[in-house]
Amino acid sequence: MDVITHKCPNCGGALTFDPGDQKFHCPFCLSIFTEDEVTAFEEKQKEAQMADTPVLDPSAATETEPSLQEEVREQADAQAGQMDLFTCPSCGAEIVTDATTAATYCYFCHNPVVLSGRLSGEFLPNKVLPFAIEKEEATKKFLEWAQKKKFVPRDFFDQAQVEKLTGVYFPYWVVDAEMNGSLSGMGTSLRIWRVGDIEYTEHKQYDVLRRGKIKVNELLKHALSKNVQQKMVTGVQPFPLEKAVAFRSQYLAGFQAEKRDIEYIDLSDEVKNELSGYAENLLAGTVNGYTSFKRNNRSINLTKEENNYVLLPVWLVTYRADDENKSAFYYAMNGQTGKVSGVLPISYKRLGIVSGAIFAATTILALIGAYFL
Repeated sequence: MDVITHKCPNCGGALTFDPGDQKFHCPFCLSIFTEDEVTAFEEKQKEAQMADTPVLDPSAATETEPSLQEEVREQADAQAGQMDLFTCPSCGAEIVTDATTAATYCYFCHNPVVLSGRLSGEFLPNKVLPFAIEKEEATKKFLEWAQKKKFVPRDFFDQAQVEKLTGVYFPYWVVDAEMNGSLSGMGTSLRIWRVGDIEYTEHKQYDVLRRGKIKVNELLKHALSKNVQQKMVTGVQPFPLEKAVAFRSQYLAGFQAEKRDIEYIDLSDEVKNELSGYAENLLAGTVNGYTSFKRNNRSINLTKEENNYVLLPVWLVTYRADDENKSAFYYAMNGQTGKVSGVLPISYKRLGIVSGAIFAATTILALIGAYFL
């Protein structure tokens, strides 16, 4: 598996993607490049390497060699999916990751690295939505959000904790679908009025039928099983998917990224049920003017379905409380819109001190009042 660092065309330093201007910056020579410029430079490098690579004589190969080479390649690919130890191309240090990590940092030289083999072939994303919010802005918003709450542990605001804020590209399936639907039922209209002392009731029933074509765009489904904070990440939706671009690994430079481990086929039944329920409710929403409506029959036929594998940006910070259970709290921010989601920890020690102070003050006031009575 290739472990790559996107290099500066001028000095060879490690490039990082800057959400502020959507360009690639070199922290060493301070050069700035567009995605097209970085891609063109890397394509030239590949061409130069291929030109220097000796060509083997095809006549020297035996008939059994292709199948043997293919078998070895398949075994290597299978092992690569489980590997968690890589070599940093900048300093040679070992980089430890789990099976789904696709981009990270070297812990020694802090250069950004991309494990390109985990985002290639069948695992190549169709699109990526680049970060638009820089870490400085994300940190500011995080602190503003946290400081509004009372009884938060003091170490939650420590510099070491704030520095844990990390930009992560999470894998999602994005589904677009079209359906033909029909819904029938019994609509009831009830009218009551009085004339003098007599009350009249009019009860009418109608056969109701609704038909239509329903189109659903950008239904998001998680593609990472270890993403235990799914509800929290869901809380930062929606993402402006119209800003997504064709996938280039350069956009991962300076961030962490995860590859999918949930295939679309494993979600297909869930997606179909969700689409069907949405279509039925949409048709039912067009039934109005009746006192009540009872659904009898419905038919939803999926006529078109398209799914894309997309990486979406999230700023993420984790806090582990100092309690018996070492409870974990997660904070997330949409890397494009700035929408936040999360649950803050509570310092029961601080809560107890404040409660005790209030109780003591109330007791003293009560004693003083009793003394003067």
